[in-house]
Amino acid sequence: MHAFDVLGDPVRRRILELLADGERSSGAVCAVIQQEFGISQPAVSQHLRVLRDAGFATVRPEGARRLYAVNTTPLQDVDAWLDRFRRFWAPPLAALSTELARGRRERRLADRDNEAKDRDNDAKGQKQP
Repeated sequence: MHAFDVLGDPVRRRILELLADGERSSGAVCAVIQQEFGISQPAVSQHLRVLRDAGFATVRPEGARRLYAVNTTPLQDVDAWLDRFRRFWAPPLAALSTELARGRRERRLADRDNEAKDRDNDAKGQKQP
């Protein structure tokens, strides 16, 4: 199965998001996915199997539990494939970052000016009888 076929499913993407936060038992994954998507435990198990078979997730037994984790290798392959397309969004994101930084700087300077004016007004108010 192609990586984008695996990642195209919202349930599998959500499972990967959960696993990105750290290793989780199949029961913990099932509980979240069942609550959010309203699907059965066997359906969640099938999604976990697809992720495991495609190499996106690893599983290890710990007693009676099965602990799942993200395998980053296929994600690195997806990232490498996406690299040729970054030119379409990287410059606009860089420009947005610059504008956000400019706005923060302008707010900081305006706040500093307002604080200085407030101090001046307070000082003038204290000198008057």
